[in-house]
Amino acid sequence: LAQAVAAVSSGVFSPDDPERYRDLINGLYNSDWFMVAADFDAYAAAQREVDAVWRNSPDWYARAIRNVARVGWFSSDRTIRQYAKEIWNVPA
Repeated sequence: LAQAVAAVSSGVFSPDDPERYRDLINGLYNSDWFMVAADFDAYAAAQREVDAVWRNSPDWYARAIRNVARVGWFSSDRTIRQYAKEIWNVPA
């Protein structure tokens, strides 16, 4: 990631306008709210695991089915009811 950021920062991808991506680079270095740069190694490791599981179809299918089965708690109806009760203090 550091090499890619350095290349972008150097203007290699925008020789006609070397400052074109200055705001992007400044954002990564100075206000990376989503921790893109800080968490990149963990992201890359997780992506390698995803790639390995994808190549093993039975494991991929089993994980996908479990994921769908467990996602019910995150429904918008449940969230609105909880917000109404705990945050907005209105009947739901």
